[in-house]
Amino acid sequence: MRALQLFADRDTRLAEVAEPPPPGPGELRLRMRAVALNHIDVWGWRGMAFARRQLPLTVGAEAVGEVVAIGEGVEGWQVGQLAVPYGAQTCGQCRACREGRDNLCENVSGVKGFHLDGFAQEIANQQARLCVAVPQGIAVEDAACAAITFSTVEHMLFDNARLEAGETILVQAAGSGIGTVAVLVAKAMGCTVIATAGSDEKCERVRALGADHVVNYTTDRFESVARKVTRKRGVDVVFEHVGAMTWAGSLLSLRMGGRLVTCGSTSGVSAETNLMMLFQRQLRIIGSFGASMRNVADGLGRMAGGIRPVIDGTVPLEGFAGALARLEARQVFGKIVVML
Repeated sequence: MRALQLFADRDTRLAEVAEPPPPGPGELRLRMRAVALNHIDVWGWRGMAFARRQLPLTVGAEAVGEVVAIGEGVEGWQVGQLAVPYGAQTCGQCRACREGRDNLCENVSGVKGFHLDGFAQEIANQQARLCVAVPQGIAVEDAACAAITFSTVEHMLFDNARLEAGETILVQAAGSGIGTVAVLVAKAMGCTVIATAGSDEKCERVRALGADHVVNYTTDRFESVARKVTRKRGVDVVFEHVGAMTWAGSLLSLRMGGRLVTCGSTSGVSAETNLMMLFQRQLRIIGSFGASMRNVADGLGRMAGGIRPVIDGTVPLEGFAGALARLEARQVFGKIVVML
């Protein structure tokens, strides 16, 4: 079968590899249908693996597949169903796993597509406990965006920031995959959305998604807009994933007791923080990484309810490296999906 593998930094190639054996006890055999691209794919492609990995490595961390065979002891699944595989190889036994906090697993052995062989291959076996069923009526390319994109937004906005209807939220880099979803979800629940993007073209497209106020963060001071829109009060929540470039302004945009939730640092991993402002204004800074399987299911539920990911475009497996280069250069609005 075909698999897209990373052989060295920035060197991905289509390779012929052996098909996996029939699914073992507790496993599903998936005919992979689509893989969505994320910054974790860019990190791996650059060689930024934070743990030892063995090359060549099959890439692809966020995907959807069709069940084609079912292993012994698996219940609740049928051949032909679409399944979203959860990319973290969790233990399923530690306290965090037992409590449904999968992304805090104490014994995780790695992330597929980054540390372990991923999903950009025609056939893959996956433990059934690490698969989430896709509701009827959701397109393959949309379902491919559930395991990381939608789940990350769910975890950030609701588990961590505790966003409520009627609040005001500042969404940074709203033209990204998670940024577009955050705008759509926040607007659907009745929030006022202030959004930023890195170009005038992206700003117009974010406005078309329903954002109430949009700022080009490379040319304008979004924190001034946030203070003006809220009559100097500040926003309730900042959805942050840009990092050093926007960090200080994000904190300045918050109201007293406001919440900043962050899951990324694409513009730099270090930023100065005014500690006096932090404690005097009683701000809350919350780190968010990954998501639980419940978040994946909740994201698919939102898709079934009509909130769909923004798809920049689809490419074949052969277009993977070029798509990653576009993602690295921020020349993407929404998501790129690789079709198998």
